[in-house]
Amino acid sequence: MGDAVTVWDEVVGQSPQIGPLRAAVDDPGSMTHAWLVTGPPGSGRSYAARAFAAALQCDRGGCGECRECTTVLAGTHADVTLVATEKVTIAIQEVRDLISRAASAPSGGRWRVMVVEDADRMTERTSNVLLKSIEEPPPRTVWVLCAPSPQDVAVTIRSRCRIVGLRTPDPVDVARLLVERDGVEPELARECALAAQSHIGVARRLARDPAARARRDQVLALATEIRGVGDAVLAAADLVEVADDDARAATEERDALERAQLMTTLGVEDGSRMPPALRAQLRQLEEDQKRRATRHKRDVLDRAITDLMSLYRDVAVAQTGAAVDLVNVAHEGHVRELATRTALADTMRCLDALGTARERLAGNVAPLLALEAMALDLRPRTAVRR
Repeated sequence: MGDAVTVWDEVVGQSPQIGPLRAAVDDPGSMTHAWLVTGPPGSGRSYAARAFAAALQCDRGGCGECRECTTVLAGTHADVTLVATEKVTIAIQEVRDLISRAASAPSGGRWRVMVVEDADRMTERTSNVLLKSIEEPPPRTVWVLCAPSPQDVAVTIRSRCRIVGLRTPDPVDVARLLVERDGVEPELARECALAAQSHIGVARRLARDPAARARRDQVLALATEIRGVGDAVLAAADLVEVADDDARAATEERDALERAQLMTTLGVEDGSRMPPALRAQLRQLEEDQKRRATRHKRDVLDRAITDLMSLYRDVAVAQTGAAVDLVNVAHEGHVRELATRTALADTMRCLDALGTARERLAGNVAPLLALEAMALDLRPRTAVRR
């Protein structure tokens, strides 16, 4: 019989890193009331925070099977609050609501656990509101914040937290998870784990959804399709349109449901005129939905650029003869072709252009402008004569 399953099993490839969390569960003397779990995208920091919350509530330290564990992981435990914003920033009122909830004693569990999965999306003013609760939480309250790095969180917050730093998991570990938990064929699991650069969520989506793999292939094709200015402009427009469509598909149905629920709550019948006194609430909902769509669109574009960077990284590997695995094993022929007919200097210039595009998008530059500039820089400049 194999080892028992626990809540920690899906925190892939992080056994030494999560040691302090497991020690705090086993030994109350190791407990801290404020934690900051950091790690690169896809490292599993959000799942590590949830696993920690489940283990704190479980009599067996995170068995993965009891009611406490299953409800925490499902997001329905009464004493565990999970915040994962779908907007660009976490609103100050949201944090005030969290502080109010954190002040109450656990209703039935062992701890009241407040998990903020996007702590890096708090502005400085919002962080200052949270500070006192982080400094002096009630006796049975634990704050668990998540962010890509300690530097992404206000220094006043991170200095009061115990930091747990996760690493990028090995693609072998991610592939094994896809095989064992999702029933993916080993070869496809390896391909998707490498293509996702060990981002567990992306790897799962690629493995489960052929359409997602096809969209990724379409993005990678840009590396050879852009020949001139016209191609560059069209490619940028196509990327923005794909992101718009993706955001619309992901949010349209939910937006309609939220609007219908609000109208019911306000007592306004479908199709009837909204009383002026209630329009502010509808306007607030629409603004929140717009922010959510904006974040989704940015995430789609950032992922597309990341995929292109992985391709040019592979080209550089081929051009330098480095003894490392390719990320895009399914596109090895494409990579070798690019490596043969372009120079390393061109590859590095393209990587710089892609990195600049990511920075511009993060800095709220209009997506079409940022991508047009990027696509223009991806045009071939020199050819290698063989």
